[in-house]
Amino acid sequence: MKNISQMMKQAQKLQSKMMEMQAELGNRTVSAQAGGGMVEAVVNGRQELLSLRIDPEVATPDDVEMLQDLITAAINEALNRAREMMAQEMSKLTGGMQIPGLF
Repeated sequence: MKNISQMMKQAQKLQSKMMEMQAELGNRTVSAQAGGGMVEAVVNGRQELLSLRIDPEVATPDDVEMLQDLITAAINEALNRAREMMAQEMSKLTGGMQIPGLF
Protein backbone atom coordinates (compact mmCIF):
# COMPACT_ATOMS: atom_id res chain seq x y z
CA MET A 1 0.00 0.00 0.00
CA LYS A 2 2.84 2.35 0.76
CA ASN A 3 4.21 2.00 -2.79
CA ILE A 4 0.84 2.78 -4.37
CA SER A 5 0.42 5.87 -2.22
CA GLN A 6 3.91 7.01 -3.11
CA MET A 7 3.26 6.42 -6.81
CA MET A 8 0.05 8.45 -6.64
CA LYS A 9 1.89 11.35 -5.01
CA GLN A 10 4.57 11.22 -7.70
CA ALA A 11 1.92 11.14 -10.43
CA GLN A 12 0.16 14.17 -8.93
CA LYS A 13 3.47 16.01 -8.67
CA LEU A 14 4.26 15.20 -12.32
CA GLN A 15 0.81 16.36 -13.41
CA SER A 16 1.26 19.64 -11.55
CA LYS A 17 4.65 20.21 -13.15
CA MET A 18 3.21 19.42 -16.58
CA MET A 19 0.48 22.00 -16.13
CA GLU A 20 3.06 24.61 -15.10
CA MET A 21 5.22 23.72 -18.09
CA GLN A 22 2.29 23.99 -20.52
CA ALA A 23 1.41 27.42 -19.15
CA GLU A 24 5.03 28.53 -19.52
CA LEU A 25 5.28 27.15 -23.06
CA GLY A 26 2.13 29.02 -24.00
CA ASN A 27 4.08 32.22 -23.38
CA ARG A 28 7.11 31.17 -25.43
CA THR A 29 7.32 31.73 -29.16
CA VAL A 30 9.18 30.20 -32.06
CA SER A 31 9.42 31.44 -35.60
CA ALA A 32 10.25 30.05 -39.00
CA GLN A 33 10.91 31.60 -42.35
CA ALA A 34 10.38 30.50 -45.92
CA GLY A 35 11.60 31.88 -49.22
CA GLY A 36 14.79 33.26 -47.76
CA GLY A 37 12.89 35.26 -45.16
CA MET A 38 10.17 36.53 -47.47
CA VAL A 39 7.54 34.93 -45.22
CA GLU A 40 7.86 34.53 -41.46
CA ALA A 41 5.44 32.77 -39.12
CA VAL A 42 5.49 33.08 -35.32
CA VAL A 43 3.68 30.53 -33.15
CA ASN A 44 3.50 29.94 -29.42
CA GLY A 45 3.92 26.77 -27.38
CA ARG A 46 0.17 26.11 -27.65
CA GLN A 47 0.74 25.86 -31.41
CA GLU A 48 -1.28 28.99 -32.12
CA LEU A 49 -0.26 31.23 -35.01
CA LEU A 50 0.53 34.62 -33.47
CA SER A 51 1.76 36.53 -36.48
CA LEU A 52 2.56 36.17 -40.13
CA ARG A 53 4.86 38.59 -41.92
CA ILE A 54 4.91 38.72 -45.72
CA ASP A 55 7.48 40.76 -47.62
CA PRO A 56 5.50 43.02 -49.98
CA GLU A 57 7.79 42.04 -52.85
CA VAL A 58 6.46 38.47 -52.80
CA ALA A 59 2.82 39.58 -52.62
CA THR A 60 2.20 39.96 -56.33
CA PRO A 61 -0.97 38.89 -58.11
CA ASP A 62 1.21 37.22 -60.75
CA ASP A 63 2.26 34.35 -58.50
CA VAL A 64 -0.32 33.78 -55.78
CA GLU A 65 0.45 30.06 -55.77
CA MET A 66 4.07 30.66 -54.76
CA LEU A 67 2.94 32.97 -51.95
CA GLN A 68 0.53 30.33 -50.70
CA ASP A 69 3.32 27.73 -50.74
CA LEU A 70 5.67 30.04 -48.80
CA ILE A 71 3.00 30.78 -46.19
CA THR A 72 2.22 27.09 -45.77
CA ALA A 73 5.92 26.20 -45.48
CA ALA A 74 6.62 28.90 -42.89
CA ILE A 75 3.62 28.00 -40.73
CA ASN A 76 4.31 24.27 -40.87
CA GLU A 77 7.96 24.76 -39.93
CA ALA A 78 7.02 27.06 -37.04
CA LEU A 79 4.50 24.47 -35.78
CA ASN A 80 7.16 21.75 -36.03
CA ARG A 81 9.52 23.90 -33.96
CA ALA A 82 6.80 24.46 -31.36
CA ARG A 83 6.24 20.69 -31.12
CA GLU A 84 9.99 20.11 -30.78
CA MET A 85 10.14 22.72 -28.02
CA MET A 86 7.29 20.95 -26.22
CA ALA A 87 8.95 17.54 -26.65
CA GLN A 88 12.27 18.83 -25.30
CA GLU A 89 10.64 20.36 -22.25
CA MET A 90 8.54 17.25 -21.67
CA SER A 91 11.66 15.10 -21.91
CA LYS A 92 13.29 17.19 -19.18
CA LEU A 93 10.23 16.71 -17.01
CA THR A 94 9.94 12.95 -17.53
CA GLY A 95 13.67 12.26 -17.47
CA GLY A 96 13.65 11.28 -21.13
CA MET A 97 11.03 8.59 -20.64
CA GLN A 98 8.45 8.50 -23.43
CA ILE A 99 4.96 8.40 -21.91
CA PRO A 100 2.21 7.74 -24.48
CA GLY A 101 -0.47 10.39 -24.69
CA LEU A 102 1.48 13.21 -23.04
CA PHE A 103 2.29 15.05 -26.25
